[in-house]
Amino acid sequence: MRVFAAARPIYLLAACLLAACASSSDVRAPDVRAPVSVIASSPPPVKVGIALGGGAAKGFAHIGVIKMLEANGITPVVVSGTSAGSVVGALYASGMDAFAMQENAFALDESNIRDVSLFSGGVVKGQKLQDYVNQLVGQRPLQKLRKPFAVVATKLETGERTVFVRGNTGQAVRASSSIPGVFEAVAIGKAHYVDGGITSPVPVDAARELGAEFVIAVDISSKAAGSIASTTSMLGNINQSFRIMGQKLGALELQRADIVIRPKVNDIGPADFEQKNRAILEGERAALAALPQIKAKLARLQGQRVAKTRRAADADAVRQAEAERMSRCAKQQGWLDILRRDPDCRGG
Repeated sequence: MRVFAAARPIYLLAACLLAACASSSDVRAPDVRAPVSVIASSPPPVKVGIALGGGAAKGFAHIGVIKMLEANGITPVVVSGTSAGSVVGALYASGMDAFAMQENAFALDESNIRDVSLFSGGVVKGQKLQDYVNQLVGQRPLQKLRKPFAVVATKLETGERTVFVRGNTGQAVRASSSIPGVFEAVAIGKAHYVDGGITSPVPVDAARELGAEFVIAVDISSKAAGSIASTTSMLGNINQSFRIMGQKLGALELQRADIVIRPKVNDIGPADFEQKNRAILEGERAALAALPQIKAKLARLQGQRVAKTRRAADADAVRQAEAERMSRCAKQQGWLDILRRDPDCRGG
């Protein structure tokens, strides 16, 4: 009896352990959890930008390009423009669709934007152009337009490329369009500005700086090889000089575009406003020809983004499951828990 009495605490402890192991209320079934499911949210669509190059009257081709892009479901969300491209870009960024821009183009007369100053060598002042653009955009400054818009000009004092994204829209467009020798330089602050085509003929980089992930560049410039007739007038000489300057410079920047559209407008003169309808049609044709390539590249880029988003979601799911396991196992450190530890905690 004494032996039994002495051993009694041990028996009671064993009985308690057995009872604990047998009790359905205490026994923990292995915590087999369903895999963590993380639904990957779809990434936002690729941010498309359009960079509109300079080319005087050939700039009407930009309207045709935009018209065809939008008709096929490709809507640029950021816009950049140089010279003639800045004029069309301002209208587009203000909220006009391609049809409204075309209507305004048909109504445009050269007298709307040409104001010759007899006191500055007969060059165009550009005030009319500034007023005309501001009227069409509802007197809104650059930062209040519906789409982010960058206007490229060249600082006359230093030759620096300057990008305007704030301030007077018409004034920035006027500066970007001020061809030296044809237009007066535009004073903004303490500096003077001239045509953006000198430093950035097709402003691909400006579109990137606005956040564009996919840039469609529209190049309406002409090659430097022209006829003798193209160099027999002052405007022809200036235009030819710009071709020579911009040819190599523009080629470098165009390499940073995803797609380059080149409407066939080389034979349209810089002041040939009568051919604006043909320029628009050439823009449409060039854009239609480029559409398969544009759609394929956009689809590939969007697919890469979807795959990247899914990989990130899968990695997050694995990290979350591991964090939950470690937290659960950390709570099972008591001597009693060792006997009933989850299978995925044993040896952990």
